[in-house]
Amino acid sequence: MIATRFCDKPTGIFEELYYNGSMSCLDLSRKIKKSIPHTSHWLNGLIAKGAVMENGYADSSGGRKPLMYSLVGDFLFTLAVAVDQFVVRMVLMDMQRKIVSEIHEAVINFYENARYVELLADEIEKYVLASGVGKNRIAGIGIAMPGFVDREKGINHSIAGSVAVAPIIALKVGINVYIDNDSSVIGLAEQKFGAAGKVNNAMVINIGWGVGLGMILDGQLFRGANGFAGEFSHIPMFSNNKLCSCGKHGCLETESSLTAIIEKAKIRLQNGELSTLTIKDIGNKNIERSYRVIRDAALKGDKLAIGLFSEAGYNIGRGVAILCHLLNPELIVLSGRGASAGKIWVAPIQQAVNEHCIPRLSDNTRIIVSELGQQAELLGAAALVIEGFNENNMDGYSESQRRKSIV
Repeated sequence: MIATRFCDKPTGIFEELYYNGSMSCLDLSRKIKKSIPHTSHWLNGLIAKGAVMENGYADSSGGRKPLMYSLVGDFLFTLAVAVDQFVVRMVLMDMQRKIVSEIHEAVINFYENARYVELLADEIEKYVLASGVGKNRIAGIGIAMPGFVDREKGINHSIAGSVAVAPIIALKVGINVYIDNDSSVIGLAEQKFGAAGKVNNAMVINIGWGVGLGMILDGQLFRGANGFAGEFSHIPMFSNNKLCSCGKHGCLETESSLTAIIEKAKIRLQNGELSTLTIKDIGNKNIERSYRVIRDAALKGDKLAIGLFSEAGYNIGRGVAILCHLLNPELIVLSGRGASAGKIWVAPIQQAVNEHCIPRLSDNTRIIVSELGQQAELLGAAALVIEGFNENNMDGYSESQRRKSIV
């Protein structure tokens, strides 16, 4: 006989339904490695709380059709925040990962503003209030940000003074906060919602203002001994005497980041190279716009723009060759902001791998562009909340509250 008391520990059902959308009791029992009677009992408990619903029968080629379950979309919400060196994006999503408010962008310089965390907390507070969703309906705030992040303590050591980002923002906003390194978060998103989830060993390259790395090893997101693994950007690759953001010289990002592409474009235009681009197009202070202008020019066939992406891609490919030698991955996923440039990356990266990697180590390694693209960071930030959320702490969420959740 199954005890009527709900399980004291998280069962994993809530998390599995969030990641997979719709599942049968049998599929859930296999995922959480519990018996069908126990799984059914816990499902009924979540249904009673208003968190899970039955959503019809699945197709069957024979035999009894299984009843399917999914999370109730507006039972709770997650606030996903994607931080990079220059721009902050945030959005509210429901339990079926649907966006329920417009994506908000704010310009805050991660490296130069001493009040960065305070300003970030203010932006989040304003966004929550404007959304019309009550704070008691938000399961948590997931923040993906660059730097050496201690996800357990909520500290970012790359902010002067090793600031306790999560506790400060949680105190200001009044909602639980979960943080992690942006590239690890993108790796998490690609594993849970993208192509990296279909293999056991994948390298997820976050092409942005730096070049980060999320590592999926033996089916698990690898963070390293202190949680700082994946600093792909700072592999010493060049004798170019270019100062990196980390304070060292010759790091991978100095020749292959989107920032490097923009700077090279300015230099070459000033030197008189022919292009549909102009200094005015990319010389403004809006770095996001500058990248988009160069990307769009490349996608339209501009020779200078294509050359810039090819050079950066080849340099990334040299780094990928090192990863192939060390880790022998099945898949390389090109993700993050730079994925919006599409397949233009693939050929130069593959060329560099062909030139610099022992064929036996890379013959079965595929290189693809993420289908999630820039949204990967927001999806991963929302997933951070689900990973930290305890499904047993739901008693305060009544049916009446759920119906009033969106004004």
